[in-house]
Parts: sequence; C-alpha cells; structure tokens
Amino acid sequence: MATTDRHPSRSAPSAPLATLALAHALSAAARGLAVIPLSRTKLPALPSPHRDDPPSAPRCHGECGLPGHGVYDATTDPRRVRALFAAAPRATGYGIACGLPPHHLIGVDLDTKSGTDSSASLRELALRHLFTIPDTVVVATPSGGRHLWLSGPPDVVVPNSAGRLAPGIDIRGAGGYLVGPGSRTEHGVYSTVPGTAHLAPAPCPPALLRLLTPPPRAHHPEPDTRTGQHGAGLVQFVLGAHEGQRNTRLFWAACRAYESGLGDTLADALTTAAVRTGLTAREARSTIASAARLTTGP
Repeated sequence: MATTDRHPSRSAPSAPLATLALAHALSAAARGLAVIPLSRTKLPALPSPHRDDPPSAPRCHGECGLPGHGVYDATTDPRRVRALFAAAPRATGYGIACGLPPHHLIGVDLDTKSGTDSSASLRELALRHLFTIPDTVVVATPSGGRHLWLSGPPDVVVPNSAGRLAPGIDIRGAGGYLVGPGSRTEHGVYSTVPGTAHLAPAPCPPALLRLLTPPPRAHHPEPDTRTGQHGAGLVQFVLGAHEGQRNTRLFWAACRAYESGLGDTLADALTTAAVRTGLTAREARSTIASAARLTTGP
C-alpha cells in the first residue's frame, strides 16, 4: 500500500463527504438556487485562475471562461454544478449566491459571535419599523446563529453589509453568498431548522427592504479620457454572463456606466449585449432604468 494511502491528509475530506456536498448542492440548484463549492473554511473551494496576475491586471469576474471566480461561478445548471465540484474535490459544502433570479435571495445573518443578542435586535427593529418576519427558510449555523432566507424584488439590488442594520446582524445581498444547509465546515454542520425546509424564501417585508437598500447617491460625473475602453469593458462584462447572472451583471454594469457619466451613451449597447445573453429587450431596459434611478437619484 502506498504511503499516501496509509497516511491520508487530514485536510482532504473523504469521498462520501465530498459526494454528500455535491448532492446537497444539486438539490439546492433544482430549487432555483445558484451554487458554488465551498471548502471547510466557508471560502470558495476553487482557486482563482488569476492568482498570479499582477495587481494592475483588469479584474475578471468570469469573462475568461475558467472556473475559480467565487460567487460569479454560481449556477443552477446541474452539469455545470457537477463540473465545478469535480474541479474541487476537497469541497465539503456549497454556497448559495444571493441576489440572483428567480428568488433574488437576501440573507439575514443573525450572528452570535459578537456577544450581542442579534435576534432581540431584529425584534426591536421590527417593532420600531412596523414589520414582521414571515415564515421562511431558517438555517442554523454551527456557532448557534441563524440565517433567514428572504426574497427580494427583481429590480432592487440589496448590498452586503456587516452590522449596519444593527449589531450582530449581517446582510448577504448581491455579490454575496450563504453557506447552504448540509455543508460541513471546520466548525460544524449547517442545517435547516425543523419545519422550514419545505418553505420557499418569503418576500422581504417592504419596511425591512427600505432599511436594507441605500438611498440614491448624488451623481457627479467626471471627465473620463478612457470612455471607449471603459464602455467596452462594461459591455463585455454583460456579454460574459451565464444563466442566473444576466440581470445582476447588467444592473452592475449599468450602475457603473451611470456613475461615470456614460449611462445614456451606453444604454443601447448594454441592452443589445443583455439581449444576446438571453434577456428580453424589455427586461434589459427595465434593469438599466433601475440602475439609472439608483445612481442618479430623482
């Protein structure tokens, strides 16, 4: 018997554990939740293909076509899920991308590590702002915390935040992910709270949604001597979207365009790019209009 068989690496999960993580991920993908493989540390299990690039290199969010872009790899396609896990044999869990259709998931992370009573903070917020948390999926974390799953409107982007809403309450929104139930980490296993596994993510109460979304930022356009290069990069970013990423990528690109004073100039090109990825022209124009409202204000 080879030495590596007699003394297996402690950091490498057993084949059944990796297979179990894949099974949980496929089950989540079947419910319309885009997933990525995670390691025991809760970080994406695939290394970045750009880890050796110089700091000045353009930032890639998957346009290169290779895996290893974290939450930007997230997918509901079972074939792609299997391929991601095949490339990440040490994965012990999976992450669920927030902000993507059809659920536009918002994660309310009630943390316990800060020493604050985050559940009490949420109840106080609910009383003060007159909302109630509906019955929804709740995931118990190994540290004793809770993840509440809520769904958001398709035209609203909820940003990630830590402690901004209240001490001990973190929010996972667009560009973030939640550790999926069934995942095993170095601290333990994430599990669905009994009685909630069969539920769909409930709509986020409007009053809470208003607390989670920042006010529109004042628009102060500045001259951009790299207009052509910048605009082409945003269009390419939209064209690189996979299914499940299209609306989020378009919204992000449109926000950046309006922030740099190119929104109206690039609107048609961004719409055309979005249609090529599978969105309808109406959906694309609606998303770009939402970006314009968010970034330029009334």
